[in-house]
Amino acid sequence: MKRSYRYYDIIMALFVTVLLTSNIASAAKLIDLRMSILGLPLAFDGGTLLFLLAYIFGDVLTEVYGYARGRRVIWVGFASALLMVVSFWFLGLLPGDPAWGGFVFEGMAETVPNMPRPADPAAFGQSAYNAILGGVSTGAIIIASLAAYWAGEFSNSYVLARMKVLTEGRWLWTRTIGSTLVGEGVDTVLFVLIATLLGVFPPAIALSLIVANYIFKVAIEIGFTPITYLAVGALKKGEGEDYFDRDTDFNPFHLAES
Repeated sequence: MKRSYRYYDIIMALFVTVLLTSNIASAAKLIDLRMSILGLPLAFDGGTLLFLLAYIFGDVLTEVYGYARGRRVIWVGFASALLMVVSFWFLGLLPGDPAWGGFVFEGMAETVPNMPRPADPAAFGQSAYNAILGGVSTGAIIIASLAAYWAGEFSNSYVLARMKVLTEGRWLWTRTIGSTLVGEGVDTVLFVLIATLLGVFPPAIALSLIVANYIFKVAIEIGFTPITYLAVGALKKGEGEDYFDRDTDFNPFHLAES
């Protein structure tokens, strides 16, 4: 019989929420902390900070419930992100209402003094939509982000599950950090390389983006280790579960909970 868990669905919902929110934030704003790592500027999209939480949720899911249940959550997140992308793309194709465009203008005019009133409010609203939400469904970015998410999350979950068996459940920090080193590395390299090949980033800055973002992400994940310990301990106690993937089928396309 399949076990029933009290918090599994909650963790899944939080994971998907973080994933979708981070994708929108990525298109909404680019952040420059005016800092550098090894001489490389620390600039990243707005979704980076939120997306790091997805890896923490991924660690918790695999550590407590096992790789197979974590795999289902990864696929749910992938399908949800794809649905969001298609939805924003389709909405962008539909004609905008002039009253809506005027409302968008009024909101922007409050922060931009002396902004001239647009002759075509609907077109103005559409341009504002395309500037933010249109970026969520931009082909090159979506291909890069979905591919990087899929490969990075599965790499993270696989490494953690394998290390848990090898360490016999000891030294949680070694597998949360070890899986992050692999997962974030795969995610960061794939995203930047694919986005660069598709013309999103100039090749000259690809290496600096990979190195700076990877170091930053790993540092944040390591800093969150005490919180991961608390979450894992509470869930193991609350669920009465501490799964070991000794006989698990690690095929990412096999969706059974085993």
